Amino acid sequence: MNSAAPRVDAHQHFWRLSRGDYRWLSPQLAALYRDFLPADLAPQLARAGVDATLLVQAADTLAESEFLLELAHATPWIAGVVGWVDLDHESAPRELERLARAPKFVGVRPMLQDLDDPRWVLRPRVLASLRVAAELGLRFDALVKLPQLASVLELSARLPQLRIVLDHAGKPALREGAAWSGWTTWRSLVAELARSPQCFCKFSGLLTEAAPGAGAAELVELAEFLRATFSAQRLMWGSDWPVLELASDYSRWRKASEVLTHTWSAGELAQIFGLTAVDFYGLSPLALLASRPTAQPSQLHP
Repeated sequence: MNSAAPRVDAHQHFWRLSRGDYRWLSPQLAALYRDFLPADLAPQLARAGVDATLLVQAADTLAESEFLLELAHATPWIAGVVGWVDLDHESAPRELERLARAPKFVGVRPMLQDLDDPRWVLRPRVLASLRVAAELGLRFDALVKLPQLASVLELSARLPQLRIVLDHAGKPALREGAAWSGWTTWRSLVAELARSPQCFCKFSGLLTEAAPGAGAAELVELAEFLRATFSAQRLMWGSDWPVLELASDYSRWRKASEVLTHTWSAGELAQIFGLTAVDFYGLSPLALLASRPTAQPSQLHP
């Protein structure tokens, strides 16, 4: 891989339990039920040679967006924040405009996979809000499973000016293997989505969707499918840390990803491990290289 190209983790999270708005996070998820903050991740990034990250929301509140922006302001290697805004509320355009004034606010992510209405993203007020987001230069992270995937495809047709990235490849049911009845539909929808030049895909969150103990061998076919449909120019690597801790750890996922891409060209590797995220989120490569984390925790617990 081109050593001058920044290496970016395009998808990671932080949370502080005392904030109290992580409705999905319970003591039953023992591996995740504690605070995860920049000091916890910095040494892992340094060991993996990652220069910068994209910090993605984990709670559906405006307070979450503000919390993440505070962390980003105090942490040079957080290149951008993908936050949350209630896109189906009349205040959404105003909130988007306010948040977009923060230099590191780069996008929005509603938690579509958790909503009862699979076509929520196509509601008139949501579409109007996303039109404003596109005008502001913000990106859209699509957190979906198969039931919401067709709506994201329709969204891309309705708002061709909106740059969309499919989180975690649309979460195919890897755990079910060949027995999953949704494979044909998932492949068809993802391939059609990839035909839209404004649509990208995150190579992330895959081990947590796979069977326990899965590694690179179980993801070879999926990796080649995504490479063939999106190309490396629209694929970006992410860790989905610390959710990743449910299935693996940072180092093992990074190494598995390198195994999966070992036949890719140097140009393709530069894209998936950094330049695609730079392009999609509108980042400065030189700024990312100048702000890389160090091997020692930065003690950032604001």
